[in-house]
Amino acid sequence: MLSQLFNMRLTTVIYLFTVIPLLLLCGGCDQFTPNNPYPADSPTANTLYSSFSERPKHLDPAVSYASNEYLFIGQIYEPPLHYHYLERPYVLEPLTTEEIPQPIFLDSNGDTLPADAPRETVMFSRYRIRIKPGIRYQPHPAFALNKQGKARYLNLTDNDLEGITTPADFEHQSTRELVAADYVHQLKRFALPDLHSPIAGFLGKTIVGLSELAESLDALEPGSRITLDEHSLTGVTIVDRYTYEITINGLYPQFIYWLAMPFFAPMPPEVTRFYDQPPLQSKNITLDWFPVGTGAYQLMENDPNRRMVLARNPNYHGASYPTTGGPGDQSNGLLVDAGQPLPFIDQAIFSLEKESIPIWNKFLQGYYDRSGISSDSFDQAIQFGDGLEAGVTEQLREKGISLQSSVATSTMYFGFNMLDPVVGGYSEAQQKLRQAIAIALDMEEYISIFRNGRGIAMQSPLPPGIFGFQPGERGVNPLVYDWVDGQAVRKPITIARQLLAEAGYPAGRHHQTNQPLIIHFDTAAAGPDAKAFLDWLRKQFAKIEVQLVPRSTDYNRFQDKVRNGQIQMYLWGWTADYPDPENFLFLLYGPNSRVTGQGQNSSNFQSAEFDRLFEQMRNLPNSPDRQSIIDRMMEIFHRQAPWAGGFHPQSFALQHRWISNIKPSHLAHNTLQYQRINPSLRAQLRQQWNRPVWWPLGALIAVLLLALLPALRLAWRREHQRPHGVQS
Repeated sequence: MLSQLFNMRLTTVIYLFTVIPLLLLCGGCDQFTPNNPYPADSPTANTLYSSFSERPKHLDPAVSYASNEYLFIGQIYEPPLHYHYLERPYVLEPLTTEEIPQPIFLDSNGDTLPADAPRETVMFSRYRIRIKPGIRYQPHPAFALNKQGKARYLNLTDNDLEGITTPADFEHQSTRELVAADYVHQLKRFALPDLHSPIAGFLGKTIVGLSELAESLDALEPGSRITLDEHSLTGVTIVDRYTYEITINGLYPQFIYWLAMPFFAPMPPEVTRFYDQPPLQSKNITLDWFPVGTGAYQLMENDPNRRMVLARNPNYHGASYPTTGGPGDQSNGLLVDAGQPLPFIDQAIFSLEKESIPIWNKFLQGYYDRSGISSDSFDQAIQFGDGLEAGVTEQLREKGISLQSSVATSTMYFGFNMLDPVVGGYSEAQQKLRQAIAIALDMEEYISIFRNGRGIAMQSPLPPGIFGFQPGERGVNPLVYDWVDGQAVRKPITIARQLLAEAGYPAGRHHQTNQPLIIHFDTAAAGPDAKAFLDWLRKQFAKIEVQLVPRSTDYNRFQDKVRNGQIQMYLWGWTADYPDPENFLFLLYGPNSRVTGQGQNSSNFQSAEFDRLFEQMRNLPNSPDRQSIIDRMMEIFHRQAPWAGGFHPQSFALQHRWISNIKPSHLAHNTLQYQRINPSLRAQLRQQWNRPVWWPLGALIAVLLLALLPALRLAWRREHQRPHGVQS
């Protein structure tokens, strides 16, 4: 009996350690990939896989003004215009409109002026916008009606929301046609006192009557419910079901570019009424969390601590892939799908990745379709040819990975808070303090170390490719650089130390108190790269014996500190909303102060002369006169030094062979619909690149069998050798 029990246990052990693993090896060798981060997804699904590093704070198009948020809302919302996906230079074209509106000029009496009227006689510009009929919104409970034709989900109570966590959980979903009134409703929303749109101040000065509407709404009793349909906006009128007009003050040619920004996307009144209900807000079911649009995609999952999921909008009105492109697009295969209906991709899954290394590893394994290139992976990814042209390494080329590079229409800058009593202010001593720091902050070294040479040091806020950018000696900042042998050379550190002494801080100490000069640097940077960057930054200040104290926080808290002026120095960037110098120089326009005007002037720079020149420049066409004004503005910028320096980045991105129709665009937002995936090829290569390495398991089984061998021999002996004296 004991022998039988022993044998049974031994058989079980052998079965567990040999037979079952072998069955797993044989049965799963063709499909099983243990490192697959998407085990529930079909390997051949028409899904794009990407990542994001910062959780979006606002998905309301009236409030959002960050590239990490535009990644999502650009696919959901549709302003009247957008940029041609392939044409360069960037070209505006209709999106929901039938044609690009042309301004009608009016005098002070509202009478029409000819197109060539003297600029000083133009008091108003009017844009008539006619949208295409038949465009419909994504399914949403806000559009659901009861039998009486009334909104089904108004006046909700907490009991009504039992089991409801997203708008998709409501039983009834519906849609309706896009109409002109939706665009008008969105424009009125900028007057709401509690919206806090970053461009409310700017639009209040631009759109006729918007500031007056804001004042009237602000005068209402606090907490009173505002129904925008009951309030008129003088400069925005509905002509008919599909037509509306916007009247702006004066002559502002750049206004046409704003019509391509998400701020001007439509917003149905039903949607804002739906989301204004307190029971929904208490469950975080808000417009900032669950957007509603007419674009090619809708947000199906919003879990910013894990992943965001976009899926094809079943009500999308449809569009076609471009039939024309820029130079080289035909030969690069970017017109293969010319005229084909959009979108190509059914779903896009964006996973939260706070570190660059996991992104890179998953990209190499085929689990992300595209990837940027961090400093850690640069040498593994990029090699330079004899002509210093960038290309991928042999290892990546064998995988079919290709490189996309482009000069970004953007600026990264180290800014001072001009409201700060130490680094801010406009006295000569305060200017010299900032100039000294600007010299010490070696941006060429920064670009070499942290950008692998991908960028050029900033001489002005304007990047190459934007009118007003001056190449060569004409554009050099003479207070930071000398022009030597045909190139800009940073001034010696001795000049920075002398300026610091003249500012009242000899050897980095206050000339009266002898206290060390300590400057705080606020940042949202995190991770190993951030530590190296902050160590480098401290060394830059140490060159002039100034102590730098970094203060790290998450991006949302960082935004709040900038908004409230609770900073001394910071690093931030700006990517062009439209290809015009006004879109960069307004970052220094006084009325756009972040603290006092809720604008994008994060340094809170104020200069009456700069503002006067800006107002002259903004309405001029590109011309020698406009260039001359910009040059004078740059003299003020260099002297006052509200920014310590920065750079204009060059962007590199990698893509696998199974994704196509990729052309970098730094202004267009609705780019997902143009991209195409070959899911079968991706699944095949993923399987090839991620074959499980089974030999360690086989070796382990062999070791276990060797360890069990004495027990097996003993069991065999007990079974086959009879005891002495037993008769057969």
